[in-house]
Amino acid sequence: MLQPTAIDEPCRKVPRPIDAVARSVRIDERITRLVPGFDAPFFQAGLAGYSDGAMRLVARRHGCPYCVTEALLDRTLINGGKGRTREDPDLLAEECGTGDVTDNRAAGLDDHPIAGQIMGTHPDEMATGAALLATMNYEVIDVNLACPVKKIRKRNRGGHFLAHPVDAIAILKSVRDAVPGDIPTTVKLRRAFDDTPEMAANFDRVFCAAYELGYAWATVHCRTVQQKYNGPGRWQALVDLRERYNDRILFGSGDIWCAADIFAMLEVTGVNAVSVARGCIGNPWIFRQARQMMAGAQPTLPTIEEQRDALLQHFELSMSLHGEKPASRMMRKFGIKFAHHHPKGNDVKAEFIRCQCADDWRAVIHKWYDHDIVGQGAIATAALTE
Repeated sequence: MLQPTAIDEPCRKVPRPIDAVARSVRIDERITRLVPGFDAPFFQAGLAGYSDGAMRLVARRHGCPYCVTEALLDRTLINGGKGRTREDPDLLAEECGTGDVTDNRAAGLDDHPIAGQIMGTHPDEMATGAALLATMNYEVIDVNLACPVKKIRKRNRGGHFLAHPVDAIAILKSVRDAVPGDIPTTVKLRRAFDDTPEMAANFDRVFCAAYELGYAWATVHCRTVQQKYNGPGRWQALVDLRERYNDRILFGSGDIWCAADIFAMLEVTGVNAVSVARGCIGNPWIFRQARQMMAGAQPTLPTIEEQRDALLQHFELSMSLHGEKPASRMMRKFGIKFAHHHPKGNDVKAEFIRCQCADDWRAVIHKWYDHDIVGQGAIATAALTE
């Protein structure tokens, strides 16, 4: 059975077997009422530089019920750039499908339900950008007040606002006022800007204001902004939030690397759903495995054939979205992650890094993925039962 990632934090001790937790888990009906189709308590996070339409569609084909775009800058949206093109949830369906909604869904090109995530500096521009997203068939508008990247914070965006609660609340209000009432708004946060009592109080102000303004839920990453991605996240922060605000829909994020981690976080912290971020890069099977576990079945690692199919799908979709040369460059970072599943992972990774064009990609996939390497399918199943 898949085991939760071992991190030395007392509150991560799961009191009962993970498979029992998984079998007992169900999505909170409040979530499904707000976002029909969001039918399992996990989803793919917005990942800067990764979670474009190609990655999202591959994740959905493997059981992901809900996705968030990478953060879209309000000014770029307003000026007609990224967000009007690459992040449009219906673009690939229009480009690759028949144009008929039913046929596109049957072909696996249905990028819904989805949240368009927006990030910016000024309330009026955030309002304008959010209103634009609301016209682009997003089921949810998500506000990013969490990004810890230094260049984002220096421009007074993302996680910067957790140190400035008055400004953060102004952003939240402007977006909620600009988005039609039938479209839920949500917010992405980190547990504080830093570990000082002052910043903990600032977080509480922003967190509570979001719900008072009518936000459906907050997704809280269990690291601080200053911590970035260094060291383990503090799941105890999510436990404390759940205990203090047990009537609110709350999503958790941080240190989710395998399907078992999803159920460990649900059980230990009491959050309503889990955001899967870096753990799903090159690993769309995490969603299939989570659904298998919920159904009481043995989760299975991907066979060589399944890895090949996912790589080909991802690359072809990426080419449709970005063109051959940009896709060939972008897919290197995905190839590195996909290679982790291969029994000859280091060799495969080295060859993916050198890919320059579609022919290079197809040659690597043909060389390493066209045959079941040393009975890898049997090895994968055995590894999950030990």
